[in-house]
Formats: sequence, structure tokens, C-alpha cells
Amino acid sequence: MLLTPEGMPMSRRLEDARILMYSHDTFGLGHLRRCRAIAHALVEDYRGLNILIISGATIAGAFDYRARVDFVKIPSVIKLRNGEYTSLASHIDLHETLKMRESSIRHTAETFQPDIFIVDKEPMGLKGEVEDTLAYLKARGTVLVLGLREIMDAPHLLEAEWKKNSIMQKIDQYYDSVWVYGPPDFYDPLIGLDVPPSLRRKMDFVGFLQRSVSRGKTSINARKDNYILVTTGGGGGEELAKLKALASELGISGRIVWKGAMAQEDVLDHYRRADLFALACRIAANGDRDGLPNVLVEASSQRLVCVSTEVSGVPELLKNGENGLVVPPEDPALLARALEAAIRDPALRKRLGDAAENQVREHFDYHSSIRQLTGLFEAEWQKAS
Repeated sequence: MLLTPEGMPMSRRLEDARILMYSHDTFGLGHLRRCRAIAHALVEDYRGLNILIISGATIAGAFDYRARVDFVKIPSVIKLRNGEYTSLASHIDLHETLKMRESSIRHTAETFQPDIFIVDKEPMGLKGEVEDTLAYLKARGTVLVLGLREIMDAPHLLEAEWKKNSIMQKIDQYYDSVWVYGPPDFYDPLIGLDVPPSLRRKMDFVGFLQRSVSRGKTSINARKDNYILVTTGGGGGEELAKLKALASELGISGRIVWKGAMAQEDVLDHYRRADLFALACRIAANGDRDGLPNVLVEASSQRLVCVSTEVSGVPELLKNGENGLVVPPEDPALLARALEAAIRDPALRKRLGDAAENQVREHFDYHSSIRQLTGLFEAEWQKAS
């Protein structure tokens, strides 16, 4: 039996807890995949635990979910290249869509009555849509947790946005804990911001949460045929039509397979059958950027040589010429040169791929992070009991 710090039995078994998760979902699938990975790890450890994920991701239903993990789909909003948002349903005004999302989130919380509410990345949700639910759950004693990825947006842009909306004060007001999905010696997501000591005391670094991916039986360097696989953020994106038109203009349409969104097992199959993996990360005009992309860790775990750029956390995983090929961002010529080098040299691909797998197995195994996360979950449960 689990005991409180005072040694008294808990009023309810931890296994009976209900967790509600809010997944920030306007661009790509990284946030939903992280919430899903956390949910699956927790239900694996705690029999009877129930977790509900709120997401506006258009393909949330395409993912497999373990028993006792489910999702609630809210109306979809997408982020444009200029940083603005729009409703996926073009006939519905953005303001109306946000009102529906806010109402759905609140109603889900009232019905599900969670013991713990975990909010991903955006402290108040998209355009503040979670704040009403936070106030409601705070009043009823729900433990509120904010989960931050290891690298946020550009500090000066984040500071301006958060000051404008008093976000730092609201985090301190509403949240009981802040979980940072990265190790403390890697990066501080709130660097450059004026963080109150009371908020710093609530922060815990839990390590990287990339999922454990088993190695397949197929040797990636034993392939006889060749193909190019191109994917875009979230399985599509506003630039997809332009990319297809460009491919047609350049006369290479027949050599590109546009896969779009795929189930995880299909993604793994493509990792194992590919010769190399390219992800040209860049910093958007509005400061938005990748942290350490999950897909790079997953591809590396399959002995697949990765070609990427020197953005954010990528150099923490890939060292140019040692376990991957890394070039400066916004330099298509150097990126093409790196791709050509890997394409023409099977021995290079094998050497870098083997080193990449070793790096992931030794330094990016998610099991230690999940153990830390489980410990934090138990601590939060004690607060709720």
C-alpha cells in the first residue's frame, strides 16, 4: 500500500485515479504523440488508471490507444506560416471555433472529474481556452500540472507574449507543478525570462520522453531498390500543394512518394526499409522551432543515418561526421551535399547509422525518464488524495 509522507494510508488507491490531458495541437503531431507516450507509460504501471486526452489534431483517431486511454476530439485549428491561426473548417469563424473548443474542454472536465489535469506546452491553452477549466478544477482541488518541452520559442518572443497575457503570474497562480520534458543540463525552456522563485520551486526536469522503439529484423543497408520518401509536418500542412507542384515542375514527381499521415507501425516499417532520413529543421519567422524532434531519435534507433540541421536540440543527438550529418539551417546547397554524400557511400551510412543507434541506446533511453515521471505522478497523487 502506498503511504503519504506522514505514513497514513491514501484515501483512494492510486490505481483508481483519473487523469485529463490537454494536447496543444495546432501544428504537427509531436504534442499528441508525447501525451500518448506519457499516458501509455502510466497505464502500464498502474492498473485501473484512466486517462483522457483532449486534442484537436485531425488524425487523433488514427492512433492506437491502450486500454484505459482514450481521447476527446475538439474542433481543429491550424497554425499558418505567419504565426496566425485559422479554423480547419473554413466555413466556421475562428472565434466561433475557439468558443466551441473552450466549451468542450470545460464540459469534458466537468463530466470526467479528473484527479490530475496535465496541460501540454501552452499554459492557458490556445488563445486562453483552458483558463476557465483551470479555474474550475483548481476550485475543486484537482492537481494541475504544466508540461513544457525542453525548448520553447525564441525567449524574446515568448517573453513579449507572456507579459502581454500575464502568463507567468497565471502559471504560478494555477499550477501545482511544472514538468520539463528534458534533462536539467540540456536546456532551460524558460531561459531569459523573469521567473519567480515560487515558480522555480515547482519545476522538475524529467528527461527526454522519446519513445522506446525496438529494432526490426531488416538491415537498412541491405536494400537493393531505392526510393525517396517525403513527409511534411503533421502528415500534410498548407505547403503540401506547393511542394507537389514544385516536384512536378522539376520533373521528379515519379520519384517521390507522398505518404501523409501513417500509423506508427507503418512509420517504423519505413524507417527499417529506408537508406537515410532527412529532417531540415529551421527557425520560423515567428521564432517557432523544434526542440529535439522525436522522429530523429526514432530513426536513429533503427540504425538509420540522419541528415539534419544545427537547430535547437538536434546537435545534442547528432554530431556531424560521428553519428549523422548536420549542416547549418537555411543552406540548401550544404544540405544537398550532405544528402549526396550519404547516398553515394553505403559504408558511411552504415558507420553513422550504427553510431546513431548506440547514441540513442546509451543516452536517450526513455525508461529512466518514465521512472522519474512516475515518481512525480505519485507525488501529485498524494496531493490530490
